[in-house]
Amino acid sequence: MKNVFKKISNFLNTRLGFVLLALVLYVMKTVYTYENKFNLGVKGSMQTFLMIINPIPVMLLLFGLSLYMKGRKSYIFLLIIDFLDTLWLFSNILYYREFSDFITMALIKGSSATSNNLSKSILGIVKPTDFLVFLDVIILILLLSFHVIKMDIRRLNWRIPVLVTSLAVLLFGANLSLAEADRPQLLTRTFDNNYIVKYLGLNAFNVYDVTKTTKTNAIKANAKPSDLTSVKRYLDNNYVTPNAEYTGIAKGKNVFVIHLESFQQFLIDYKVNGEEVTPNLNKIYHEDNTLSFDNFFNQVGQGKTSDAEMMLENSLFGLPEGSGMVVDGTTNTFQAMPAMLDQDGYTTAAFHGDVPSFWNRDNAYKSWGYDYFFSSNYYKQKKNYNVGFGMKDKIFLKDSSQYIEQLPQPFYAKLITVTNHYPYDLDKKNQSIARTKTGDKTVDGYVQTARYLDDSIGEFMDWLQKTGLDKTSMVVFYGDHYGISDNHKKAMSKLTGIKNFDDFQNSQYQRVPFMIHMDGLQGGINHTYGGEIDVMPTLMNLMGISDKGTVQFGSDLLSPEHSQVVAFRNGDFVTPNVTKVGSTYYNTKTAKVDTKISDKEKSRLTNKVATELSLSDQVLNGDLLRFNKLDGFTKVNKADFSYKKSTALKKLKDSQKNKTSLKMENDGKSYVEDYVTNAPELK
Repeated sequence: MKNVFKKISNFLNTRLGFVLLALVLYVMKTVYTYENKFNLGVKGSMQTFLMIINPIPVMLLLFGLSLYMKGRKSYIFLLIIDFLDTLWLFSNILYYREFSDFITMALIKGSSATSNNLSKSILGIVKPTDFLVFLDVIILILLLSFHVIKMDIRRLNWRIPVLVTSLAVLLFGANLSLAEADRPQLLTRTFDNNYIVKYLGLNAFNVYDVTKTTKTNAIKANAKPSDLTSVKRYLDNNYVTPNAEYTGIAKGKNVFVIHLESFQQFLIDYKVNGEEVTPNLNKIYHEDNTLSFDNFFNQVGQGKTSDAEMMLENSLFGLPEGSGMVVDGTTNTFQAMPAMLDQDGYTTAAFHGDVPSFWNRDNAYKSWGYDYFFSSNYYKQKKNYNVGFGMKDKIFLKDSSQYIEQLPQPFYAKLITVTNHYPYDLDKKNQSIARTKTGDKTVDGYVQTARYLDDSIGEFMDWLQKTGLDKTSMVVFYGDHYGISDNHKKAMSKLTGIKNFDDFQNSQYQRVPFMIHMDGLQGGINHTYGGEIDVMPTLMNLMGISDKGTVQFGSDLLSPEHSQVVAFRNGDFVTPNVTKVGSTYYNTKTAKVDTKISDKEKSRLTNKVATELSLSDQVLNGDLLRFNKLDGFTKVNKADFSYKKSTALKKLKDSQKNKTSLKMENDGKSYVEDYVTNAPELK
């Protein structure tokens, strides 16, 4: 045993041994930080393994650089690197505690107000245990100072540092491969910084962030006003006049936008064993005061939900890779619907029962002009309250009522449901309909989570009726993207009864609900072809807000001039007559390959879609809206918004003095007790 300790001691007294000791201590403190200071959502053995090993490659590379140096310089360099990296880790601990996210280049350069808020409250944020991250640096300094470990000043064989560098690169490659296997498109479809840190580590995230920021900044730096001029010229030439008959019929109304997660149109009126899956939504869909669109398509790309939100509130397409909310949501200038409504006298609020950093909402929503963002921080949290990507819908919607009743009217409120999200798991006590029997485990649970969502909508609509909000509000329902992907064609064939559920059929099943429900509205089922890009101009016309001078790639769905060419993010499209999937053109009505369509018409439709996607990308990539001057619109100042709970609740409380909220109209009495839910967790 003595010989073993002696060998270890001798090894630690070498420069390579000191590097490995520093690395082990660094990994230990980093894993401690991951588990105790961040909320990375690590699940399963693979994610745990990756969390443990991911600090190794980058730090081995950095510490290994010291081996290229001579004598004492090697030790000093390593300690400096260790201290600086630890200081960065410490800073992220404090920032994460306040904002549930990591420090990025975009935040450093473009969000000084946030940094100022953090620095002002630093004493209230820091905890004694935060300083434990410096313990390894102190240990290393003490070991050298008291000569427990002696500096090895001998010349090192050049092969050793080269080998260490090579090993670090190989380890990072292995780490990335395992991460991609567990989470495909990790770096191209980035929707939460937590995921990159969980899989690749904080240092790798920093490298990724700097690379991404440098690339996007270069594009933005080279953009010029004339780039926007060419975009607006195209939009002006293709402008669609809104439907005058509907202009302003919802003026001054409260607006609820209900996000139906992963909800496809085929669920409307769909039955399992003779039982309606979504009876509440079916009822709303067919009511006389509901405008329902049965040819409304999702148009999302890799950004999925975030792409839907981008289109819904900006009439801009998502990016071809990744998420526009993540890539551009922090630093870009936007002229979004929440900001326009806010400047037209509306209170604007978004509600989501998950962490605020998901899809970079905590930053993008400020850029879009949301007054309030009620995230998971605002809701009571218990273990059985959550499923998958946030709070169960029944609990989320009920708990949101306490904030809705305090919003000064008129208000615009977007509520994002999440229970009907892949992999469609639901605990037994919340299941109220039988699973389907396709043999596909993922697909067969879809109707159960859809029913749960439908039940929650029914409860919410009942509450609106009790409060009288049903008479003073326009309620909009929309599906964000498909629920069942094209990897489940056999199961979809069984669900739909379509024997040959091919790529064409999959394109047609990208339909999602879009319903506008309002007291006194002349409704009915509208067969116009459209998509999420058209929501903003449609709603703005209904609210009587002019879109003159705006940059929107959609058009009013109710306008007779609406083109009905629905672009998909990959360049495919669907129209009432022609559907393009890959290089094949189909007759939309017959579902057969269209041999009669002329090359000229193919070219016209394909070029229209490609042009609009390209121009929208130019707007986002170049941050071109900073050059767009809108009459009566003031550029959004993100520093004006804070989603910190204490600040927002004080602001909400102070707003009650205006006596325009639902609660104040009821002489200060709450309507929360009138909200009835059968959620078993609340009984």
